[in-house]
Amino acid sequence: MTDADWDPYGSDAHLTPVFGRLRLRTLVMLRWLAVAGQTMTVLLVHYVVGFELPIGVCFGVIMASAWINTWLTLSVPAQQFAKDWEAFAQLSYDVIQLCVLLILTGGLQNPFVVMLSAPVTIAVAALPQRWALGVALIAMAGTGVMWMWSLPLPWIDGEAIDLPGMYVLGLWCAIFVAVAFTAVYSWRVSQEGRRMATALAATQSVLSREQRLSALGALAAAAAHELGTPLATIQLTAKEMLREVEDNELLREDAELMVTQARRCRDILKRLSQEQGVSDERHDRVELLAALEEASAPLRGLGPMLDVSVCDAGSIAGPAPMLQRMPEMLYAIGNFVENAVDFAATRVTVEGGWDAESLRITISDDGPGFTTEILAKIGEPYITTRSGTPGQGGLGLGVFIAKTMIEKTGGRVAFDNVSPQGGAEVRIVWPRNRVEAAAILR
Repeated sequence: MTDADWDPYGSDAHLTPVFGRLRLRTLVMLRWLAVAGQTMTVLLVHYVVGFELPIGVCFGVIMASAWINTWLTLSVPAQQFAKDWEAFAQLSYDVIQLCVLLILTGGLQNPFVVMLSAPVTIAVAALPQRWALGVALIAMAGTGVMWMWSLPLPWIDGEAIDLPGMYVLGLWCAIFVAVAFTAVYSWRVSQEGRRMATALAATQSVLSREQRLSALGALAAAAAHELGTPLATIQLTAKEMLREVEDNELLREDAELMVTQARRCRDILKRLSQEQGVSDERHDRVELLAALEEASAPLRGLGPMLDVSVCDAGSIAGPAPMLQRMPEMLYAIGNFVENAVDFAATRVTVEGGWDAESLRITISDDGPGFTTEILAKIGEPYITTRSGTPGQGGLGLGVFIAKTMIEKTGGRVAFDNVSPQGGAEVRIVWPRNRVEAAAILR
């Protein structure tokens, strides 16, 4: 087993990561914050600290952002999602506006130049790569313009700051690296968040289907109860008809048939209702070996030999525990067994064991084993090496779904190779009190 991916049962394999969509209200709110911050900074530096600024031009640049925000607020619904190109245009404007303001107030020497990373971070987190890259390139171009020309940094009257060209170049490089690092970091975090959200949605969808299937027994009991009354009415009516048509041979046979079939239906429903308690009890409890066989049965005969076993029930730990029948457990084990069958050469082994405190299941195969790269990332969503393989492609959600389901039931999963020569191994451990069924009180 060299891969951490296989197609999970069902139709969730079409799920793909999606980019976050920005609401217009979010962009407008962030720009209002920028306008407020820029206004306060300019007023503080010019009137409180006493540094001379081109105050009129600076306020003109700031008011341009305020005018755009006002126009957007009045003309476009606040809850509307911005298209990718619209968000790109607005964030690009924010970068250009900030660059102009910085050029008017010292360029790269202005300590507020670090604020250029803010719109780039937002773009990387919310936009597709090509649009985010465009915003980052505009920011880098702006810093290049600042490096070549900007107004002097406002300072105390009679004094001037004249930084060496090499130092200014170092500032430009530092800003460049800071923006690039922030962008890459934000992209990685947002990408991981989108992948996890989509994978969790797939997990919840699979688990929901399994739980609906496990609820069919209760639905059958409810149906038996609800159908009992109308069937009794039909049977009573048929008997009345039978008494009325005793002289009509043809109608009498039809009436007798109706009575017989109605009685048969009532007997079936009565049997379902009477067996419901026993059926639920039997269905909700399952032996360890039976659980492993049930999870592995759909995969027998697909190539490799499938060997399912448990350790000696007469061991010091006592007989095999009776487990709760949990769809999450059976589904997860089945997924791991399916993956082993896909990559095994000749044999897959599914072995159950237990001690006084825990229950363990080991799934191993004689395939090539996990690669070092896969072992380092296994358990994360969208980790796959199957892309391009007809019939086996997937999004890498299989291991993630199975691992999530096991952890949801209190278990732990570990992945390793049987030996340096190959053979993959998956070890699952549960505390017995999380999976063992309660004793039946008679």
